[in-house]
Amino acid sequence: MQSEFAPDGTAFDISGQHDAPVLVLIHGLGLSREIWRPHLVDFQKHYQVITYDLFGHGKSAAAPETTTLSLYAKQLADLLDHIRCPSASIIGFSIGGMINRRFAMNYPNKTTTLVILNSPHDRGDELQQQVEARAAKVREQGAMATLDDALKRWFTADYLENGNGVNAVKKWRQQVDAESYAQAAWVLANGVRELIKPKPAITHRSLVMTCENDTGSTPAMSHAIATELNADSTVIIPRLQHLGLIQEPQSFTQPILHFLDGILK
Repeated sequence: MQSEFAPDGTAFDISGQHDAPVLVLIHGLGLSREIWRPHLVDFQKHYQVITYDLFGHGKSAAAPETTTLSLYAKQLADLLDHIRCPSASIIGFSIGGMINRRFAMNYPNKTTTLVILNSPHDRGDELQQQVEARAAKVREQGAMATLDDALKRWFTADYLENGNGVNAVKKWRQQVDAESYAQAAWVLANGVRELIKPKPAITHRSLVMTCENDTGSTPAMSHAIATELNADSTVIIPRLQHLGLIQEPQSFTQPILHFLDGILK
């Protein structure tokens, strides 16, 4: 695996098949590109795969200016330009599924297909207020302030007690740049508004997925995203919560590959 840094300080890895279609994987808030490691073995068999850290996450430099969805989209566009990749299929988890939608709006010619995983949409007033309150708490008390409650929303009770991924999530949160994280939390809370009934419209082939018990990126939200994007399909993973892609990687990898293989191969 080739690990490098782009000129703006973005840490990234390139792996898989050199001359194959390109997949870009975008992690969620407070995580890192390492979240994709269990998925890479299968993705690398037929694709070139790029993983990278969002500004202020993992090994990437802090955000160079106040963060917005468009700034994160530009981070990805600049990365693709740096590696001389004209276009890619963009797979985004949580805020990553917001970033890839913004990316498709801002850079439609650089977007091949979209996979939107456990990503929020129109929350309604009550849930929107809760998410904004969490973002405010992060701003006031720091990146670790909301983690304990988040873990309960993200993992099933049995996995939270025994799963190896829980410690990894804690480690990734400890790595974040505090200011970049606070700004990203606010983007997660408020950026949804610019993605509802998107203008310009997103017309790329797309797959939308979430988990049955994801309370922040609900099945209803995924169905709404899919309707607005005229997505190829919507997949709801039974039983799991927000970080189901850590708890049961294959439950995500196989539907994603089924979708991509039908278009790209």
